[in-house]
Amino acid sequence: MFSSRYPMSAVRRRSRRRWAFGPSRSDFQWPDAITVQPAELLLRLQRQRTWKKNKRKKNYNKRSRTEASVSGFVRRGADMKRGTLYGVGIGPGDPELLTLKAVRRIREAQVIALPGKEAKETVAYRIAVQAVPELENKHLLAVAMPMTKDRTELEENHKKAAKAVEQELDQGKDVAFLTLGDPTVYSTYLYVHKRVQEDGYEAKIVSGVTSFCAAAAELEIGLVENSQQLHVIPASYQIEDALKLPGTKVLMKAGRKMEQVKELLEQMDAEVLMVENCGMEGQRICRGAEEIPESAGYYSLIVVKEK
Repeated sequence: MFSSRYPMSAVRRRSRRRWAFGPSRSDFQWPDAITVQPAELLLRLQRQRTWKKNKRKKNYNKRSRTEASVSGFVRRGADMKRGTLYGVGIGPGDPELLTLKAVRRIREAQVIALPGKEAKETVAYRIAVQAVPELENKHLLAVAMPMTKDRTELEENHKKAAKAVEQELDQGKDVAFLTLGDPTVYSTYLYVHKRVQEDGYEAKIVSGVTSFCAAAAELEIGLVENSQQLHVIPASYQIEDALKLPGTKVLMKAGRKMEQVKELLEQMDAEVLMVENCGMEGQRICRGAEEIPESAGYYSLIVVKEK
């Protein structure tokens, strides 16, 4: 039986020390201690000090490794920052109108988001890949954006698009969301931009050449001069009152209602010009309301100038 003077762990430690170094100074009773030679006692004490020193060093190194492991884990977690979303305007259709900044963002981004069901079938992809050939080897993220005016369906699609982008951002990847023209003008990207920012992610906009500026260049006209006003109007909605505004009117998204729009324009005393598929294959220019076809493509833009 062990003495109750020492706990079990203490007894075991004392036993191990005796096995390694022989009896310690505290193990000697007074009658036996005087028979020990000073040199032998000094050697035993020196062994004990060395053993204690090594034990303290071992415990310190173990503690240091544990702290380093924990701090390394925390540091890796801090370094794993979220990616950034970039809304990149790629211009109206001519790949040569991509800005240098747009090209750089496309090249640097790990993920390229494109509005559509099939990424490589989107108009944005077909334009951008001509200016940035390495886009073919990028990770492409198709984001479905159906053309509808149903607010409930739009909200649901925008929410899904934002979540798909956020999944990539959570992995520390930068995402470049390509959009025609400029992201700030009637762009579906803006809905994703706002949602992602509201969820606490970083989102930035890379400006692009607007379709109406490119169309004016193709028409070789100025949009506004001196004190003239410029009005950008979505032609797919009611435009009767908007056409009465002074200055130059730009009618966008007129394709589906071209017949009604043409009828209104023919009643006006104004200079009417249309550019269809500006900068793309199949570009067509119409001068005068009478030349505008009753059915035109989605990428049709009309400029109405005062005479």
